Amino acid sequence: MIRILIADDSAFMRKVLTDLFKKQPDFEVVGTATNGRDAVEKVKQLHPDLLTLDVQMPVMDGLNALAVIMEVSPMPVVMLSSLTQEGTDETIRALSLGAIDFISKAGGSISRIDTIESDILAKCRAAAKANVKRALTGTRAAEKAESERLAKEKSAPRGMHHVELPKRTGFKLPSKAGGAELQAKSASPFAKRENPLLARRNKPTLTPHAVPSSSAMPAASGQGSGKLVAIGTSTGGPQALQNVITRLPGDLPCGVVVVQHMPAGFTKSLANRLNTLSKVEVKEAEDGEIIKPGHVYIAPGNYHMRVASAGSARKIVLGQDPPVGNHRPAVNVLYDSVAPIGKKLVAVIMTGMGSDGTEGMKKIKAQGGYSIAQDESTCVVYGMPKSVVDAGLADEVRPVTDIARAIVAAVGK
Repeated sequence: MIRILIADDSAFMRKVLTDLFKKQPDFEVVGTATNGRDAVEKVKQLHPDLLTLDVQMPVMDGLNALAVIMEVSPMPVVMLSSLTQEGTDETIRALSLGAIDFISKAGGSISRIDTIESDILAKCRAAAKANVKRALTGTRAAEKAESERLAKEKSAPRGMHHVELPKRTGFKLPSKAGGAELQAKSASPFAKRENPLLARRNKPTLTPHAVPSSSAMPAASGQGSGKLVAIGTSTGGPQALQNVITRLPGDLPCGVVVVQHMPAGFTKSLANRLNTLSKVEVKEAEDGEIIKPGHVYIAPGNYHMRVASAGSARKIVLGQDPPVGNHRPAVNVLYDSVAPIGKKLVAVIMTGMGSDGTEGMKKIKAQGGYSIAQDESTCVVYGMPKSVVDAGLADEVRPVTDIARAIVAAVGK
């Protein structure tokens, strides 16, 4: 039984959602909240398994409430979002704070609940399975370990360096049948929201996830020329991508292509947000554009993304051919296209439900590519990385806070 709390300032929406969940044998509505502050208090009192949280609410809005909840009572949260530009930007910020998923409200409100009932129920059932507390605890532990490592390197005598060998699991050749989302904490319920004007200014020279010194990770060098990094992720991905991409150095000697399972209209906001926080350039991918070093390209929602040769360079190819494994974009489609790059490819698989990416990773490994998987302790959903690790396809298994370091080391070889 999934015990759910519904937070929305609209009495109509609270009733509609309450009626929907009460009809389901696997849901129990334990309460409702009328604003963000009320939601925070109800979470503490009722300890629900899942919270649906509207973004726009009085007293305390959904983003500030989410930040507090993730600090004091981490749990699966599904946001209710409008499809306006402001709504998509707020949704991406919510996913970066730790929300699992979101429900789009066409026109600003769910006027025809019957048209999206199955989508709401599917997303809420999936979100309830996410292990938010484990991922948050694991990420904090990894951040602490990283800080200790950096302090140790700083204190080491000149000329001596602490070297950490990668954790390897090896890989199995594929069988014939197999083929040849807390950056923004709130210290109080009244914490200020992010100032959108500041986000549009020039990029900072140092961000909370940026490397504080040249000793923080292996130096990026021209040795990575001709290489490419391909990242695949799904549930929990926006927060995981923020942990990884904001740690990449601006002089990364190769391009990065990313598939994040996300519908149309939201990937541009995701790319824009990551761009304001990162030293690398981050953008939503465009069909035909040449992949440049130090640039990250995120597949647009509802488009498969492939990489193709363009003379001595590589270019992005977008297409709307049928979904693969119910996904468009699909990680397997991207991985299939980059597998021929062989030893110059670094493939990364991160948090997400299901196994998208495993079949493509088999082809990547058969061609000599290098693979990095996110570890279980920092995954919101240990599905996609687990499938790759269980198949023996991961060269390294790393906490999310150490994946950028592993990428830089791999492209520098």
